[in-house]
Amino acid sequence: MTHRFDRRSLLRRGLGWGAGALLAGRFSQAAHAVAAGAVERLTHSARPDLAVVTGDDYAAAAVEAVRLLGGMAQFVPKGARVAILPNAQRNNPGVYTSPAVVRAVVRMCRAAGAREVNCLTWLPEKNWLDTGLAAAVREEGAKLVLVDMKDPARFRRVPVPRGEALKEAAIMDAFFDHDVLINLPITKDHAGNKFTGTLKNLMGLNSPSNNRTFHRADWQTNPDSIAHLEQCIADLNTVITPALCLVDATEFIITNGPFGPGELLKRRQVVAGTDRVAIDSYCCTLWGLKPGDIVAIQRAAAHGLGEKDPGRVRRMEKFL
Repeated sequence: MTHRFDRRSLLRRGLGWGAGALLAGRFSQAAHAVAAGAVERLTHSARPDLAVVTGDDYAAAAVEAVRLLGGMAQFVPKGARVAILPNAQRNNPGVYTSPAVVRAVVRMCRAAGAREVNCLTWLPEKNWLDTGLAAAVREEGAKLVLVDMKDPARFRRVPVPRGEALKEAAIMDAFFDHDVLINLPITKDHAGNKFTGTLKNLMGLNSPSNNRTFHRADWQTNPDSIAHLEQCIADLNTVITPALCLVDATEFIITNGPFGPGELLKRRQVVAGTDRVAIDSYCCTLWGLKPGDIVAIQRAAAHGLGEKDPGRVRRMEKFL
């Protein structure tokens, strides 16, 4: 049975929510499987913590990554209202979530029996039209929910009791009308900390005015200001827990982020899992970064939101 989450129930649940949501726990060590055959021999009890699928068909890669985790029905109960959160900041290549990945996710949600699937955003509709994401959402039977970023009534104030830098968030009100959140970022370069992924993408649910408090005047150059931004991101993640994350690591910028244009890296990967820390720790290595150098990853791990040690995460890889 599905249900709605109001502010009280959200906080009572430890400030995390989402059907099938998984906060950090202890992960057993396991050898990485890099051959397709190894993945095919997985048993029900040996599902990976992290699924990485590589191929030229990005929709198929997304479907396979979710299958390796047990299928979308593990995360989306029948009759659930599902909120999805792609990134559509600009239309430059490698800065927005692939429409193919979004299409696949909507289809999987509908096949799992979701009552409705809504894409939540306070970005202007033009961003979604220019990137092809509006067409992907609507043609697959989902709805693009546009929230007026200038209307305070469209955002609900939520205390952040565990926050070290962020004491109050302002989450879009439409979020609370849903049972499940699926986080759909693209991994890419960032002007301040050099990396954006699952943790940072949740700023897309928080009001732009509140997000501005994350950024000090010298947030791109001053290490203390960068650390403040990253701590706010980690703090925000203590009050929102996606049921599932699928990261577009197919083609992304590694310079001049987050808006681009920038140098493109084509890794052709879709990365799926429930542990945001583990996912971001993996994704930042795709262009030579180290998890230990990304403050948000370290601060989120300190909050107990996930496993930052790759050796303690069971990752399975498949090549299509």
